[in-house]
Parts: sequence; structure tokens; C-alpha cells
Amino acid sequence: MQNRRNFIGTLSRIAAATALLAAGAQAHAADTIKVGILHSLSGTMAISETSLKDVALMTIDEINAKGGVMGKKLEAVVVDPASNWPLFAEKARGLIAQDKVSVVFGCWTSVSRKSVLPVFKELNSLLFYPVQYEGEELEKNVFYTGAAPNQQAIPAVEYLMSKEGGGAKRFVLLGTDYVYPRTTNKILRAFLKSKGVKDADIDEVYTPFGHSDYQTIVANIKKFSAGGKTAVISTINGDSNVPFYKELGNAGLKATDVPVVAFSVGEEELRGVDAKPLVGHLAAWNYFESIKNPVNADFIKKWKAYAAAKKLPNAATVVTNDPMEATYVGIHMWAQAVEKAKSTDTDKVIAAMGGQSFKAPSGFTLTMDATNHHLHKPVFIGEIRPDGQFNVVWKTPGPVRANPWSPYIPGNEGKQKL
Repeated sequence: MQNRRNFIGTLSRIAAATALLAAGAQAHAADTIKVGILHSLSGTMAISETSLKDVALMTIDEINAKGGVMGKKLEAVVVDPASNWPLFAEKARGLIAQDKVSVVFGCWTSVSRKSVLPVFKELNSLLFYPVQYEGEELEKNVFYTGAAPNQQAIPAVEYLMSKEGGGAKRFVLLGTDYVYPRTTNKILRAFLKSKGVKDADIDEVYTPFGHSDYQTIVANIKKFSAGGKTAVISTINGDSNVPFYKELGNAGLKATDVPVVAFSVGEEELRGVDAKPLVGHLAAWNYFESIKNPVNADFIKKWKAYAAAKKLPNAATVVTNDPMEATYVGIHMWAQAVEKAKSTDTDKVIAAMGGQSFKAPSGFTLTMDATNHHLHKPVFIGEIRPDGQFNVVWKTPGPVRANPWSPYIPGNEGKQKL
């Protein structure tokens, strides 16, 4: 009997201790707001996405240093979907269902975004997507802080066709073979046709992710350009940009002969390339590191200090770029919306996001559109400099409202709202 009482007493003490531990863990969890970071830290997209993970962590530290959100610290949960598109969905589900994050900041490629969409809809969670994309999508559970086609692709092609942009008459649409380049080029082909460009003057070429041999493609571009003033519109993604630009240099294809405008190449991708042979080639974005204003100077200074403090790889040469700015703006806007909603509840935060504004490093105050979940953003076209930075050669006077459903695709009329 004595043994039984001792045994029951021991069990009671274990149960009480377990309950205390559980209560402590719950109290700790309640003290923080968990946020998910879903970016490829390995594989072909790591070259572009690793810095987005790091700038997200920097932004979370910055918000925490100012008292957090609703008096609680933000706690980052970082996962690596490893440039594996189905794995993005699996990792997203884990973040939302197991880790109980209130929001996820992540994805780069459209195929990764398309992979996770059903998960965010099913579990009614929030994704902030920080990269320019092809549009043709509008989701309640997503806030798009990168550019829609009318905030990047269309202005870039209009510039190439203009006198100041070189007056291009023929176009090579060169991209990685997946949804973003193919849909963007479908829109651009329709746009070019509307401007009187014939099919024979448009060459469309796709390569797989991780492609590295651009010798034949560059030789063909050279041949095609003999038929009239030619420009290349590049939607190559990830580490394939390095061999493509190297081959341009090897072939002696200068920007004065055939300018290349890239939609997925910024300062980060050019860190691994000798930029001297690429001088004068172009990129279209909504932000460049070289833009001079006090907000940007502060952003760059904070990023360089963070990279040094965290001993990031090549900390001495870190750069900022457009998707990093979009990540930074998105996290701050989400924090503002949570404060306004006084809740991390998905539907309450969505309601509070419309009309949120933030003074961005681009030098403009960006506003979240209340009806289409996209930011109003300025557009810049920059020329590559020998140091891998960009000189802005053209810009819009102010922020442009996103048009997620392209008017150049039939049937898109009246689709602009959620």
C-alpha cells in the first residue's frame, strides 16, 4: 500500500512538473510572435534568396529593438526549401501548422509561390512575396511587395524602343523555363505586337534552371541582331546569370551593339561576376543601391553593419538590392498592420494592410493598394557600372499603381480587384 501511495505521489509530482513546464513553454510562446522565413539557402536559387533571409532577420532585429509588435518580440523560424518547388509547400505547411507562425515572408520564383498558394489558402495564413513577377494572379492570402509587369517589364521594353533607349526593332526574349519568364514573355509578345513588331522580329528562347552553357545562345543572338537593331530581354533566374553574362563578355557582345535588360539581375547577382565587360547593359527594378537619399543611406549602413556583426560570408562586400528592399518594406508594413489590427489574426491583418504606407529606401513613400494587395512603386532603369552597381538612366516621376492582370492579355478586363 505504502509503495502504491509513493508511486501515485511520484506520478502526481511528475504530472505537476510536466504541467508547469508546458505552462512555461506556452507562456514563452505567448511572449513572442513567430514569423516564418521561407527562402532557398541551397540549390540554384541560393545566390538570390540567401540575402533575403538575412535582411528579414535584420528587419526583425530592428523591430524587436524598438519594442517588438504589440509589446511582443518577433521570433523568426527559418527553413530551407533548397530550390525544390514541392518542398516549398511542405515547409510552408510545417511553418503554419506545426510552428504556428503568424505570417511567412518568402519565395522567389513564381513556381515556388504557386507551389505554396494552396497551403496558405487552406490554412488561411499570410504570405508576403518580395520579388517582381508575371502577374496574372491575385490572392487574398498574399501581399505582393515586388513589381507587377506594368511596374517593370512594360516600362523597360518601352524604354528600349525609345530613342534614348536605342530604338530597338527586334527582340530576343531569353528566360529560364518556368511560369514567370513564359507568362512575362506572353505579355511582352502581345505588347510588342500592339506596337507593330512582327513575329519574325521576336525570338523566344528558354533554358532549364541551373543551365550553364550559353555559347550557342549568345552566338545565335549575335546572328539575329544582324537583321536590325536588337535588344535582349532576360528573365534568366538564379545562378545561370553568371555563365550567361560571362559568355556575353567572351563573345564581345557589348551593350552598344545589343543591350540586355534583365528583370532578375541586381547587385547581388553581379557580385560574382567581372562587371567590366557588362558595362551599359541594363536592369529594370523599383530600387537600386546607388540611389541617393537619407533613407537609403541609413538602410545600406544598417545592412553593412548587420553583415559584419553576424559575420555573413563576404561581409565586407555585401550589397543591397530590390527584393531586399521589398522584404524590408513588407515586414515593416505587416508589423504596422498588426499594431493597427491589435491582432495577428489573418483576416484582421488583411483588413488593416490596405492603405499602409512606408517611407522606403527607394526615396518614395510606398502604399499598399487596398483592392489588389500590391504596392504602388516607382520604376527605375539602371545601367551596369564597372563596380557592379547601377547608374539610373530612366525613372518614373512617382510610384506607379500595379496592374496585376495585364491589359495585353484578352479577358483580363475587370479583374483588377480581389
